[in-house]
Amino acid sequence: MNDMLALFVATLNVTVPVFAMVFLGLGLKRLGWIDDTFIGTASSLVFKGTMPALVFLSIVRADLDHALRPGMLTYFALATLGTFLLLWGWAILRVPRNERGEVVQGSFRGNCAIVGLALAANLYGDLGLSMGGILMGVVILSYNMLSVVVLSSYLGDGRTSWSGIARGIITNPLILGVLAALPFAAFSWQLPEWLETSGDYFARMTLPLALICIGGTLSMRSLREGRKLALSASLMKMISVPLLATTVAVLLGFRGTELGVLFLFFASPTAAASFVMVRAMGGNDRLAANIIAISTLMAGITITAGIFVLKLSGLV
Repeated sequence: MNDMLALFVATLNVTVPVFAMVFLGLGLKRLGWIDDTFIGTASSLVFKGTMPALVFLSIVRADLDHALRPGMLTYFALATLGTFLLLWGWAILRVPRNERGEVVQGSFRGNCAIVGLALAANLYGDLGLSMGGILMGVVILSYNMLSVVVLSSYLGDGRTSWSGIARGIITNPLILGVLAALPFAAFSWQLPEWLETSGDYFARMTLPLALICIGGTLSMRSLREGRKLALSASLMKMISVPLLATTVAVLLGFRGTELGVLFLFFASPTAAASFVMVRAMGGNDRLAANIIAISTLMAGITITAGIFVLKLSGLV
């Protein structure tokens, strides 16, 4: 019993700091200490600067023999495609046509870049951050392509802009950060000490700033107005998808760090980018916002429970 309690406390030590920052952001917004202008500027800084720097440095310092896991990357891509198709099939049967795109995207597109990376860093340190940084390349490719496909099927003129997808992927700062770092890791190139230290100062802002911004964008009013569809999509995202994808990963033999990082990425709450994309394409942005809010608030419980079960069973 004492061992189980100690394990549960250790699990809380991984997840609580991350979600405490999210709720801090929510509290700061309600107190008026931060506003929408701050959140917009800080989010832009994180996306364009500090997060690419964090990913770059984590890969530069990584031993690619340990951090680069082709099997894990391949499985994540295939599992994402498989769950996406299952969710689309479910939506065809259960969701009104005019809201299928928003529900499907909200059900599969996780906030891996912030929540997933933060939890991987808390659980596995630099190795988790390096593995997660490399995995972000697959995340960005798969999430953006599949999101545009499903949204284009129900919103706008019904046509998929593949040139727009390619342009968005090629110019994505996180992708550029990964690509820039790979030669340094592969050939053991060293950055000047002063540059690496300055980069550290810059990159360390990423996770607390990004998590505070997530909290600042949460709307309790939207949560109270949450509709049945938003709750259904959130349950799919936070329970069905990680449960199915992680179970298959276990059956395929994934264990330890690989399984832990896979679970954290599958179990991440719905990404804020889903709201941006829905709004840009003229969809139901309130539904998209509700899914983000509900899944983010659920994440503290579902992710903590998932890590605890995986640790208790000796799988991670």
